[in-house]
Amino acid sequence: MNWLFDLDETLHHAGHAVFPRISQRMTDYIVQHLGYDQHAANQLRTHYWRRYGATLGGLVRHHQVSADHFLRFTHDMDELLPWINYSNRLPQLLRALPGRKWVFSNGPQHYVEAITAHLGIGHLISRCYGIEALGYKPKPRSYGYLHVLRDAGLTAGQCVMIEDTAANLRTAKRLGMQTVWINQKQFKPAWVDWRITKLQQLTSIPLRG
Repeated sequence: MNWLFDLDETLHHAGHAVFPRISQRMTDYIVQHLGYDQHAANQLRTHYWRRYGATLGGLVRHHQVSADHFLRFTHDMDELLPWINYSNRLPQLLRALPGRKWVFSNGPQHYVEAITAHLGIGHLISRCYGIEALGYKPKPRSYGYLHVLRDAGLTAGQCVMIEDTAANLRTAKRLGMQTVWINQKQFKPAWVDWRITKLQQLTSIPLRG
């Protein structure tokens, strides 16, 4: 079996400290490099995120922003890593899962690799895929999924995808992957095979094949 892990809110908790800092850095970038005030910049950031699935998509399309320049500014690892908590049980959990593991994230490559190393699981991951490897086409667009499968030499039927975002699992299911949703809600969308509330429950899932 091949395990495709999302990163943020799947392998670590980003919502309480990391995401707000990234969002503020995105707003600051728009202020500093595009000349908007804070309020207008925040509105633009949110608008592009809703329309394109990532603020970067709108900035590149409408403002000719350099994707690499934007991602380096907004994902400053010297600022972010101290806020990222890790569990000493995570390496043990991944070792207990039979098969290879991959990280598949909408975050930039340097961010994905730095956090994976910080979590102490870099040696357990076959490869990390950030937004650059996905052609800057974020999940749930199918391009990135297909690229990961081709690059890793996998078929969708060989994979189980673990995500906190249900919409991203819909694409995975359509392609033929098994899907696991990490969420506290009681309902389960039709395209989700299993809903768990914490990562440790992965070892008890009755996977097919």
